[in-house]
Amino acid sequence: MAQADQKTNKIAVVFPGIGYHLDMPLLYYGRDLLREAGYEECIQVAYMHPGEIRIPGNMGDMEEAFRILYARAKERLFEVDWSGYDEVVFLSKSIGTAIAAAYAEEMGLNAKKIRHVLYTPLEHTFSFHPQNAIGFIGTKDSHCVTDTVTKLADQQGIPMLVYDRANHSLETGDVLHDLGILRDVMEKTKLFLQNT
Repeated sequence: MAQADQKTNKIAVVFPGIGYHLDMPLLYYGRDLLREAGYEECIQVAYMHPGEIRIPGNMGDMEEAFRILYARAKERLFEVDWSGYDEVVFLSKSIGTAIAAAYAEEMGLNAKKIRHVLYTPLEHTFSFHPQNAIGFIGTKDSHCVTDTVTKLADQQGIPMLVYDRANHSLETGDVLHDLGILRDVMEKTKLFLQNT
């Protein structure tokens, strides 16, 4: 059973999206920022999805993908003793934002000192009321309606940073501009992690 490190008493979990894996820029550098912030224990949820899970194209696909991947995340985190940690951060991307928020709600982690970093959250994420969160989204995100996500985030008091012309990977197709977006996202993520 995973137990809290007596020295740091902090744990982070990274929840990827479908097709946006742990070695892709937002999660790769986000994970490095977690380590810099003292989250030496960092669990990476890697749900390898079988052929029956398609990239969500409609609500039915999304609900099925969520159900399967949520079950896999719970299996991966089954042995974690959350009671031993004072600080918990869930760093998530896309469908991973909904999985992270649902898991925190089900496990009663919202009563603990939990924080969420939500990279391109889906509308479904906000039905689980993530606590102490910050979010990042683009105006050209094809997996959700940006205005709806920003409105839901605002209703729950979650700052949502919006990047003009950026897609679901927070990219525009202009490499240097995209590097600027990535830098801005990482700077704001770092500040969020430093402010306990």
